[in-house]
Amino acid sequence: MLRTSERKKGFTLVEMLTAMAIVAVLAMVAIPLAKVTVKRGREIELRRNLRIIRQAIDEYKKLADEKKFEFDEDTEGYPPDLETLLEGVEVTESQDGSEITRTVKFLRRLPRDPMTTFYEWGLRSYQDDFDSTSWGGENVYDVYTRSQGIALDGTFYSEW
Repeated sequence: MLRTSERKKGFTLVEMLTAMAIVAVLAMVAIPLAKVTVKRGREIELRRNLRIIRQAIDEYKKLADEKKFEFDEDTEGYPPDLETLLEGVEVTESQDGSEITRTVKFLRRLPRDPMTTFYEWGLRSYQDDFDSTSWGGENVYDVYTRSQGIALDGTFYSEW
């Protein structure tokens, strides 16, 4: 018979199986939670990037409505493409009786679409239908993601 001081040290099979079962249950809970967290982060980035581009379009339209620069009347005062928001426009202002011309840029860089991981966005012109998925090419009135995914709230990303 073994004395207590002479027993072999280690885990029994039951202890090992119990520990593995606990780790498996924790992993089953953690993995879906991690996926939701990643998806929520991408949704936040999508909303932010859409807001940035839409604000740039609105700033361009405001300057066009104020007749601060020349633009093609067919564009209704909206930018002809997203590159125009990056390159900027020459704005002429009167100051102390003299005309000052400066370049106004609306975006430093085009934000990435976090759902498709590309820098390409779906575009709508002022003349297009609200739910149109093809761009008429006249101007850029709105942007949307080309992702066909469904958000955590059940809506389609392309409808944001």
